[in-house]
Amino acid sequence: MTKTLKKTLPVLLSLLGVALFTFIAARAGIHPVMEALSKVGLGGFLLLAACQLVVDVGLGIAWHAAVPILSIKRLMAARLVRDSAGACLPFSQLGGMVIGVRATMAGVNPRTEQGEELHWPEAVAANLVDITTEVLGQIAFVLIALLCLIGHHDAARFVWPLIGGMALLSLGIAGFIWTQQRGGATVSKVATFLGRHIAAEWRDSLIGNTAAFQSRLEELWSRPDRISLGALCHLICWTGSAAMTWLGLQLLGAHIGFFSSVAIEGVVCGIMSAGFLVPGALGVQEAAYVALGMIFGVDAEVSLSLSLLRRGRDILIGIPVLLIWQFVEMRRLRHERSTPGSRRKKVISPAVTAIAGNIKNEGASRDGKTSEDTSFATAPRGL
Repeated sequence: MTKTLKKTLPVLLSLLGVALFTFIAARAGIHPVMEALSKVGLGGFLLLAACQLVVDVGLGIAWHAAVPILSIKRLMAARLVRDSAGACLPFSQLGGMVIGVRATMAGVNPRTEQGEELHWPEAVAANLVDITTEVLGQIAFVLIALLCLIGHHDAARFVWPLIGGMALLSLGIAGFIWTQQRGGATVSKVATFLGRHIAAEWRDSLIGNTAAFQSRLEELWSRPDRISLGALCHLICWTGSAAMTWLGLQLLGAHIGFFSSVAIEGVVCGIMSAGFLVPGALGVQEAAYVALGMIFGVDAEVSLSLSLLRRGRDILIGIPVLLIWQFVEMRRLRHERSTPGSRRKKVISPAVTAIAGNIKNEGASRDGKTSEDTSFATAPRGL
């Protein structure tokens, strides 16, 4: 039953999102939406895309502020891939995060700023810390948006649910931070659980490098000044997103204040975070923009057009980014095929190491020791 739910839930959520999007588009009307979009023009659309690229650069800087062990160029590229996958591919935000880990290790010979080889423990730790600092910045941004929303007509139906949601999110992120800092046993249990559901040659690498992964996390969290700086940079980037919402509404002919745009963008981001399992937030994003727009006197067709502009902007940036990333991945695969020694080291060694570990355990058992007295054989860190 659990396996069936895992397979059917994304499909059901996607269908519900399509149905919601269709309903909103039908209510707003296709002709009014096209008329609103025509006001923006190609120049306005490209201006919004350019502004998004500026925000993307800021997101890379925010990541580097919290994770200085990786180059800012690598982190900017990985962030672009992570966001593009979440926006353009039929995955939930969790799928984009997994792709972001792979993108963090992109290249033929990825290395840290200190010249060390970059493997999955560093990549996963870097992505977890970035996601955490981004959520911290988002919580502050949504609270600012709620302050901007208070006092407006019909705002009460959003204020209290969002306050409750932010309180739960704050508790959740606090537990998430604690797990990253002091949850070594929890991480080991999770790694053991995941090891039952992945390929055999990856299983030993995952379990054997849990300690290295935890060490990287603790190293990153040992600099609270860096974490705080990363969260602050993310808050600035969220404010930049509100500025793009304000600009988009101005281009569409809806003249509202900047703080009203902050309220719209903040509450929309909070609603989209609650619906993170819906691939691409299809329907959720449109419903949030239309509902928030009504509070500030923005017509439904304008709010829907704003959502479509956002999707078009993400596609315009995301498709080329994903194609470039695929080219980089193909180059890496060709390099591995042309160097059999490197390929053997990454694929065959985990299995050989596991066999060596079993032989060692058997030898220890003959000496009168149980298998529990022996440690896991350490596998290479490259997946």
